[in-house]
Order: sequence, then structure tokens, then C-alpha cells
Amino acid sequence: MLSKHKELLTIKEFSALTGIEESTLRYWDRIGLFRPAMRHEDNNYRLYTLEQAVTVDFVTVLSSLRLPLKTICDAREDRNPKKILSLLQQQKFEIDRELIRLQGSYSTIHTLEGIIHRGMEATPGEIGVQHLDEMPIIMGPENAYGEGEPFCRVLKDYCRQARYDRVNIHNPIGGYHTSMELFIEAPALPQRFFSIDSTGRDHRPAGKYLVGYAQGYYGQMGGMPQKMAAWARENDLECEGPVYVVYLLDNISVPDPAQYLAQISVRVRKTNKSAWKTVNG
Repeated sequence: MLSKHKELLTIKEFSALTGIEESTLRYWDRIGLFRPAMRHEDNNYRLYTLEQAVTVDFVTVLSSLRLPLKTICDAREDRNPKKILSLLQQQKFEIDRELIRLQGSYSTIHTLEGIIHRGMEATPGEIGVQHLDEMPIIMGPENAYGEGEPFCRVLKDYCRQARYDRVNIHNPIGGYHTSMELFIEAPALPQRFFSIDSTGRDHRPAGKYLVGYAQGYYGQMGGMPQKMAAWARENDLECEGPVYVVYLLDNISVPDPAQYLAQISVRVRKTNKSAWKTVNG
């Protein structure tokens, strides 16, 4: 219903017409962004014209694009096509950056969900053969260790370079060992690091893998490399290709480093016609 001033609308009526909350209209009035046409002479209530329901689109459209209210307010009085076009182009650039950030966050969430689920289902110390799906990764450069140097400094170098290369370092980082022999020799010193990333051009191929689960802090394998090699010999399997180490449970999901859980995988082939043994076999 129209107010006593037939050509004017109360704030409640204007809110119902435009879909803008009354509290928002009051706030816009206070900061000078969008004011009512007049105030009622008796009670000082805000009154709006029907034409304002059209002109308020300037504010609602630009605010829906997440332009700051101060920017909209500054452009309100002297706006022109060139100025608005410039504002839109700048906001498009900001939204592009936000989309990239959101895509990275989504990738991290998706990846962490998968590996944490696998970590919750795994049993520490377990060894066996599994079929693993292809895992897209972004491979880092070859690591260069100094004499007696732990992996920590090299990992920091990898992370620094990854940031420079715009690699999402919030995704899980794994260790890549060129062969089972080198893994047994130095399980805490991978030849390369990699990031698990759905956009990665590299990948751990799908196939049959000898898989072991080692519990403990980073690099502390508890003899798992030797146990996996012995398990392979006992079951007439030959390890071939690189070893991938991925921490399914780490500081992201558990507070105690002793509870970290690494999945170690290396492709294997049968040396005779014996049947495959599963992880629970």
C-alpha cells in the first residue's frame, strides 16, 4: 500500500518492491550511497519515489559484482560509460584471481579428502599388492643434498621454487625415489619431491603396486623398505620403477608425529605364474 504521500513509498514498501532489506537501505542512507527522496514532515520516516526503484539498480548491480561500497559511492555522482567500464575491467581481474584461489582450494580439499580416507582405512605395518589408480602429480626438480644433510632444507628449497612456479604447495607433497634400491639405501632422502595435483601433467601410472604402510615421523620408515623387499621376494614379485611415498595422515589430520602414516608404493610384476596376493592376502 502507498503511503499518505501517494507518489511516495515508505521504506517497507520500497523494500518489498526492490527486494532490498530495510536495514540495507538504512545503511546506504547513513553512508550517503543511496538516500530516500525525502523525509516525512511529521515522523521523519524515509520516503522513496517509484523512479528510485530503477536508479537503485546502479548500486545493486555493482554491489552484486562485489565492488566495494566506497568505490560505488565515489562513482555514483559523476559516473560515465568510460569510468564504469574501467571499474568492471578491474573487478573482472580481481574475480579472476579469486577464481584461481578458489580452484586451488577446491583441489586441496578434494585431494586431502581422498588421502585422509585412505589413511583411516589403512593398517600400519600392512604390506601387500593393490591396484592403484593413476595419480596426477607435479614433479619437482632433482634434489641436491649436502654431506649428512637431512631432507628439511631440500624440502624448503622445493617449496620456495614451487611457489615461484605457482604450484599449489597446500596440496600434499610426496617423495619420489628413483628405484627400490635407492629407497632402501636412503628412505628419508627422496631424489625428488612432487605435489599431488589434479592439474599435474606428470602422474603415478595406474597398475599393480606393492604397497606398505609405515607409521612415524617424516622419513622414519621403521624398516618398511626392507620388509617390502623381503615380501616381494617371498611372493615371487619383482619391483620395477620408482617408489612413491605419500603421507596419508600427517600434521594436517593428527597432532602426534608418531601417528603419521605413509603409504609407500612401487610397481611390481610377477616372476612366475603364481596368483596375485592382495593386501589382506
